[in-house]
Amino acid sequence: MDFAIIAAGEGSRLAKSGYPYPKPLARLNGIPLIERLITTFVAHGADTIHIIVNEESTELAESLHSNRENTQIRVVQKSTPSSLHSFYELLKEVPNIEELCATTVDTIFKEEEFGAYLEEFRRNTSLDALMAVTPFVEDESPLYVRTNASGDVMAFTDKNEDSTKILVSGGIYALRRKALACVPKAIDNNIERMRNFQRLLLEEHLNVKAFTFDKIIDIDHLADLQLAETWLND
Repeated sequence: MDFAIIAAGEGSRLAKSGYPYPKPLARLNGIPLIERLITTFVAHGADTIHIIVNEESTELAESLHSNRENTQIRVVQKSTPSSLHSFYELLKEVPNIEELCATTVDTIFKEEEFGAYLEEFRRNTSLDALMAVTPFVEDESPLYVRTNASGDVMAFTDKNEDSTKILVSGGIYALRRKALACVPKAIDNNIERMRNFQRLLLEEHLNVKAFTFDKIIDIDHLADLQLAETWLND
């Protein structure tokens, strides 16, 4: 199974808080976010880890190539207008991937939950996509996920439409061939943002389910780093 890290954003909100490192190198318990993800993916059997960084991140790109004798890491360096465009650039030279788990570099989760998530995706081979969701809402503009009793995703919405529960996208996507084929289709149809890519999966009538994590934290501000450290160390 391949893994992907989208790390091409500017991290402007974190920089405005006075934090000294670019977001991929932001420290969580002393470990850079991107190193934390790489270590986790290797531990879960990554065949190849595909990483995209922006054109200003030459030093980061070079460091990712070093000391990787036991792990195949492919780095694309390109600035893009959105995370979906970054995902497209990352995939367009490797069109034959069968299974891929992708996330942005600032997505923080507990490894045991991530392991259970991957196990469910690998077990249920009929799935086209398994989306990480969480009832924990801390994002400034969350994408709400409506599911049925079986865990099938029924809708991705900008406002919560389920009066019985709240679930939001966690920014972790496990995808098979049919779902991955929707990435270039989205770009060809001028679709922007990962949330609209997820909506396209439903429009294409793919088999999309949700997997609930207790908590997933996105690192946008310095306070998010502090919150994540406290949570992980609890």
